[in-house]
Amino acid sequence: MREVARAWDRFWFAPVSTATLALIRVAIGLLSLAWGLSLIRDVLTFLASDGIEPDQPRYSAVVGPWHTWGLLGFFGGKPLILALLVGLIVASVALTVGFLTRIAALVVFLALLSLQRRNPFVFNSGDALLRDLAFYLTLAPSGAAYSLDRWRGAKQAFWEAPARAVWPLRLLQVQFTIVYLAAVWGKVRGINWNDGTAVSYTLRIQDYVRFPVPSFISNSLFISNVLTIGTVGLELALAILVWNRKLRPWVLLLGVSLHLGIEYSLRVGFYSLAILAAYLAFVPPERVSEWGLLLRGRLQRSRLAPLRRLAAASG
Repeated sequence: MREVARAWDRFWFAPVSTATLALIRVAIGLLSLAWGLSLIRDVLTFLASDGIEPDQPRYSAVVGPWHTWGLLGFFGGKPLILALLVGLIVASVALTVGFLTRIAALVVFLALLSLQRRNPFVFNSGDALLRDLAFYLTLAPSGAAYSLDRWRGAKQAFWEAPARAVWPLRLLQVQFTIVYLAAVWGKVRGINWNDGTAVSYTLRIQDYVRFPVPSFISNSLFISNVLTIGTVGLELALAILVWNRKLRPWVLLLGVSLHLGIEYSLRVGFYSLAILAAYLAFVPPERVSEWGLLLRGRLQRSRLAPLRRLAAASG
């Protein structure tokens, strides 16, 4: 029992470098910024009371009875909608650079939550995943490394990533597993994923297709069976085998290939980018620290280059 308790303690509370959390922070900040900018043109059409959904849903088969909370559910009006969108954009920039990081993450989370739940029918699971990842950053010390917060507090140690308890990163990794288990569970309860035709149907829905795939793929029952069953099997493998250190790089590589293929062929909004941001939770902190040192070296060389040219010219 003591060994189990020690293993549990190491899994959740062992100190690790915050470099990986910083990388995730930048990714989520940039994605939230892109999300907010993409909504500018249609925000009032989608969310205002004189738009396509006059009132925030209180219950539906899509959102369920407990998924209705949001600031716009209590206070309506275009000024608040626009204020939330502007706040999201500003806070996303702050989150990316790590300025008042926890506050920025909280603003991003609340803005995403409120805007998405005002009209959940125009968003998808990728938007919800982005919101969930932002929530985890409100708990995580993601501004402890490579951030303006770090620069203000310890300028001389900016390129060092201090160690903190690993549990916020573990929560992100557990969320990764939950996403794929939920995806598998949703698929196996249906019909088309079980009979192997789901991929074929999807690739022939023109509203979803971004770049067309060859017709022999979408019209072949055998290829559709392979891709459909293979997708379910890969998602199950990602949920489970990602915890095996030897197999982790291989299943993650296959997962990245899967989502790049989806991003190429289908219009799925921010889903592929959001789930790929979650993949970053498994990047080793020492690898991110190596990237940081390489970046520091390049920045130093770029600053010294004019002086070297001047010295060469004068010599």
